[in-house]
Formats: sequence, structure tokens, C-alpha cells
Amino acid sequence: MECVSPIKEIDQINSIKEKLQKQSLRDYLLFVFGINTGIRVHDLLSLKVSDVWDGQSVREFLTISAENIEAPKVHYLNQQVKTALENYLAGAGGLLQDGDFLFKSKKNNLPITRQQAYRIINGVAKEVGITEKIGMHTLRKTFGYHAYRKGIAISILMDIYNHHTHAETLRYIGIEKDEEPYIKVDVNL
Repeated sequence: MECVSPIKEIDQINSIKEKLQKQSLRDYLLFVFGINTGIRVHDLLSLKVSDVWDGQSVREFLTISAENIEAPKVHYLNQQVKTALENYLAGAGGLLQDGDFLFKSKKNNLPITRQQAYRIINGVAKEVGITEKIGMHTLRKTFGYHAYRKGIAISILMDIYNHHTHAETLRYIGIEKDEEPYIKVDVNL
């Protein structure tokens, strides 16, 4: 597997979001969901409508259970994700049922494949001029990079990524040793 990079520039993230929003609400949601939660691509593509929608509104938290972990992982669905979800579900016009995959293929009732998700993200990244290697892992790394830069403790990110050392997590999210050490702690009450 090739090593991919996080998207560090906010203007590039916004350009991708803008293009995807015009292209497909599903693809836009895929990107927004990934960069705002940091969940694994397998878990992202396995989501069902009922995992994020309680029948009347978007859930505040997403709980992901896996056989290989003791406790389920809980992810906060921020306003960016909630808005993208609401727009996507409304745009689907009631075609998606609770048991349907959230990122449903247009060809069948299965989720889009990892390869299709990669083509979506990689293609739009190239369109906006990103030259670094981009893939589905980019979404997870982008989440971590920006969470760290906004003041989220490295220990929390280590837990999200199941890493064992600070150095491993910093390397994973693309923080270089010589990078500016300033962190934004923006409480914004």
C-alpha cells in the first residue's frame, strides 16, 4: 500500500467540497464524513442509514463495534456531517431505507467499493490540483492533522487510530519535526 498524505490546506479541502457538492451529494457526504470523523474506510462504507438516522434526525454520535476491539468506538457527528447527511437524505427523496447502505452503489443495493471510493476522492483531488498521493486513507489522516492543529490532544488521536506512541501518530497524520509547533485551541464559546 502506498503512503498517502493528509490534505493540509483548507482552501484545497473547500475546493474539493465545492466540486463534490456539484457532482454528487453521496460523494460529498463521503468526503465530509471521512474528514470530520476519521473513521476507517471499511467502517465508512459499511454504514447503514439507521446508523446515522434515528427516523427523525441525524444522530449526535455514531457507534462502531468491531470484533477485534473490546469497546465500541464512538464518533461525534459535527455540524458539517449533520448538514451533509440531512441534504443527502433529503435529496434521496425517501429512496433510502433504514437498512440501506449509506453510500449505496447506483448499480445495486451494496455499498460502493473501496476502489470506487478511491476513484472519487483521488479524481477530485487531482482536479483541484493536489499533487501529493491521495487515497481513502487521506480522509483519516486529514481529520487527524486538522484535529491536532486545532488543539486535540495527541493521546485522543492515538486512541482513535489505535497507535501506541505519540511519534507513530504524529508521523501518521503528517506532522513533521520541523513544522511550526503552534496549536490553535479555539474554545469558541
